[in-house]
Amino acid sequence: MVDVAATDREVPRGAPVPGGADPLGDPFLRTRFALPGRPGTFLRRDRLVEHLGQALLTPLTVVNGSAGAGKSLLVADWAAHLGRPVAWLTLDAAVEGPGMFWAQLLQSLNACGVPVPTAIDFPADATRVHHTLLSRLAWELAGHDRPVTVVIDEFERMTDPEVARQLEFVLRHARPGLRLVLVSRTEPLLPLHRYRLAGEMTEIRDADLAFTTEEAVELLELHGLSLAVPVAGALVERTRGWAAGLRLSALAARSSPDPELYLKQFEAGQGTIADFLLAEVLERQTPETQALLLRISVLDRFCPGLADALTQRRDAATILAELHRANAFVEDFGHGWYRLHPLFREILLVHLRRRAPGLETELHRRAAHWLRRSGTLPEMLAHGAAARDWTYMARVLVEDLEIGRLITGPGSGEPVDWFAGMEGETPDPATNLVRAACELSRSDLDRGLAHLRRAEEQLASDGRDFPAARLSWAVLEALAGRLAGSAGRAERATRSARQLMPRMPSRLLEGHPELDALLLTHRGSSALWAGRYEDARTDLTAVARGPRTASTALPRMEALEHLALVDHLDGRPGAAERKVSAMTAEAERYGLAQPWGSGLGQVVLAAVALGRDDVDHAEALLADAPGPRSADPVPAAAGRAVTAGVLLARGRTGAALAVAARPVPAADDSPWAQGTAALVVSEALLAEGRPDAAVEALRQVAGDQPLCTVGLARAYLAAGDPRTALRLLDGLEAHGRSGPGVAVPAALVRAQAAALEGDTATVRRLLAQALAEGRREELRRPFRSAGPWIDAFLAEPSLRASALGWLVPDPEAPDGPAPGGPGPGMPVEELSERERDVLERLARAMSTEDIAADLYVSVNTVKTHLKSVYRKLSVHRRNDAVRRARELGLL
Repeated sequence: MVDVAATDREVPRGAPVPGGADPLGDPFLRTRFALPGRPGTFLRRDRLVEHLGQALLTPLTVVNGSAGAGKSLLVADWAAHLGRPVAWLTLDAAVEGPGMFWAQLLQSLNACGVPVPTAIDFPADATRVHHTLLSRLAWELAGHDRPVTVVIDEFERMTDPEVARQLEFVLRHARPGLRLVLVSRTEPLLPLHRYRLAGEMTEIRDADLAFTTEEAVELLELHGLSLAVPVAGALVERTRGWAAGLRLSALAARSSPDPELYLKQFEAGQGTIADFLLAEVLERQTPETQALLLRISVLDRFCPGLADALTQRRDAATILAELHRANAFVEDFGHGWYRLHPLFREILLVHLRRRAPGLETELHRRAAHWLRRSGTLPEMLAHGAAARDWTYMARVLVEDLEIGRLITGPGSGEPVDWFAGMEGETPDPATNLVRAACELSRSDLDRGLAHLRRAEEQLASDGRDFPAARLSWAVLEALAGRLAGSAGRAERATRSARQLMPRMPSRLLEGHPELDALLLTHRGSSALWAGRYEDARTDLTAVARGPRTASTALPRMEALEHLALVDHLDGRPGAAERKVSAMTAEAERYGLAQPWGSGLGQVVLAAVALGRDDVDHAEALLADAPGPRSADPVPAAAGRAVTAGVLLARGRTGAALAVAARPVPAADDSPWAQGTAALVVSEALLAEGRPDAAVEALRQVAGDQPLCTVGLARAYLAAGDPRTALRLLDGLEAHGRSGPGVAVPAALVRAQAAALEGDTATVRRLLAQALAEGRREELRRPFRSAGPWIDAFLAEPSLRASALGWLVPDPEAPDGPAPGGPGPGMPVEELSERERDVLERLARAMSTEDIAADLYVSVNTVKTHLKSVYRKLSVHRRNDAVRRARELGLL
């Protein structure tokens, strides 16, 4: 608990009043030998008391934590309930030197009722102690029937290594009669590694002392605050469970008219928390250390080299190591990096602004320049933006070929977040290239192209050669071609980029595999829009099989979802699903938060579900799909087609036609986009009994599109022209690339034509073939939409056997789901209230980070709940969890 305003000390009942004088002639102060008093709001935490109970089993116990972590009160409470004498010694600045230390320690034994034999003389010299005293004390303690427990509080004040050596000597030779408990802000100078290795030490460290959310709720209740768990959780997250921060926050919140709002929004730089940390931590440091702490407060994380860049000195490594060792709110981030405690950082930043107005901007600029050489791009950009050094940031992005990673790098965020403050025009082409990237990333094609043209003009008018800038322009131009729906523009830009690449340093180019991945993705998507499936497949497959790095993750994901669309158009739903699954695995591998990709993968899954006649699932997938994050016509057209198909399956013909007629802005017409829209129109017209109009809707656009060819053949058959229908299907089979999603409806059209001719043997053969193909992919919709002619054939025993269990119900099977969707069985274990909270937000397509922020918990906590939800619902992915929860009535 917290030792902030508690100065009263408890004197053990029956203990003698200390007498005599210390080596300096001053009387012994009884407060040094008394247990700290616990305030009425003290919270006894059983887990720590139980942990501390191990102190009775090991010679040495170390309770090590930062100022205000609750060390002293924890040990004092434990000692008060121990039921045996405890010698307590609190060190202060006056207890300096071996003689003073041992005189005080001997007196603490006297004070707790363990008298020191007269043979052991108290030291007379404050600076030294005779070795005989140590030997006699160790011998005396070793002879006790029950071990003597000695607690030394604030042991960090004893910096004399000679005292540490003497104390270790007594501890080693007093066994088994001594249990030593050291309470300290720093690591004691004793050889702790020996005790750890031998299993002879009990340790409670800063992380153990941190309050959990549940403990924080109890502590706040002791302060008269009854708050929701999410509010307490957010406070624990902000304070890192620091005891003093929680207690001081609670004390301040009690005087607020809205305690909950106060705890959400309080400014750490103001009030008692700031006073405590400034007095207990900052002001105890040397001027050099204070200067370093103030300057690194502008950093989320830092290493010695970066800290030196901000202080313009070379002593950061030593200072940071010492601050971390001293638990001075400098946390080890791993691999040589550190970070400040969040509250301490807030306070230091406020203090920096007061002490040195204007310095913060310069510090951000220094950090950006250092991070360009040795850090990460997001960090460099964040500090460059804080310094408003737009020109420098833009030149770094262009000169270092980071334009591609600016948009695709995991964790990089949106470019607009960094360049939102950029204003006015500039003659610098790098700045215009970055602006173009920002605009294109947020779907503003017109403004993006305007900046791109301006950069192109500036590069053309400048006599110098800027291959990096020209290559960056080509990458963005390819993206613009893709977003504009212009395959020619994307192709020309890709060709220009390929001509520029040999002029770049190989080391620089090899470090940016995302550039080639982006170019191929943009060109492949544009080729798909143009209806050149094989060209698209070639480019996109090269990306999917290319280098697997963090910077290429998003291009690979986009390539996979585009390839999934090609598979769907070729009638291969299983292959399409597998590619979307591979895309999801890629996202999970790199920890990408949803929404990621263009939403196309979700749309393809909806198309697959529609082909399986699982209309509810298809509709749910479309509802959960993220909206396109760019003006990309491919996902827009695919989403239009599947949405119209769902409406058609619901019998909402008018709404389906309205969606199918919705334009998709693009520079060039797209054969497949026109074909998929026309297919919906044709199916709607057939449903209305207008086969001639259905033929006309598809006749001009079917071309080289298998699904449209089958749709046109079906329309001709309905119009009474079976010969043309069969000729179209013969040409489709000669093509030879189509999968079950095309082969099954094609076989059904042939079977219907045979039925009209009275050739029942051919009908049965074709239906058997269609059922065998359809069963593998669970393609129900072609059978359900074939018409009433098929029912009598499917009722025949030989064909019915092939349809049982997946297309028609099996009467002998136990009660279970009807074909077309999973059953309504209950989850393996009931979901907790918090898991339901997470699930509800999952259904709203919130990212893991958004769920964490909304529930006031950490991202790791959300991930833990998600894993539990997946296990209980027997699923492996987010969308499956939402679908399953809806089936079970949990949403």
